[in-house]
Amino acid sequence: MDIAVWIVTGIVVLILGGAGASKLARSKEKILENPNMGWANDFSQPAIKLIGVAEVAGSLGLVLSWALSILPVLTPIAGYALAALMIGAASVHARRREYAGLPFVLLLVAAPLFVAIARTIALA
Repeated sequence: MDIAVWIVTGIVVLILGGAGASKLARSKEKILENPNMGWANDFSQPAIKLIGVAEVAGSLGLVLSWALSILPVLTPIAGYALAALMIGAASVHARRREYAGLPFVLLLVAAPLFVAIARTIALA
């Protein structure tokens, strides 16, 4: 089971960490050049940067605290926080009637939630 949790953790870190880093590195205008990022019209530049910080911090917390055995309780907290963030993303996409991307976003709710639950059980 631990191998499956690490694989899912790696996938989440690559996807959400990469997405967060992209939001931090690019301006709102550059983000909006991607036709799949229309949601950015609904947010200010600082809000987009904050979302990026949350994605990067959550991704780092998901892997580093467990891998380094430094406050491993932070791993499930990061997983639950990332799942909550992605629930927010799902609601934004649903409100904008961007239904095509919802299955992927819901997968990004389930994946960190899976890691969080598995790590919570491991801590017990």
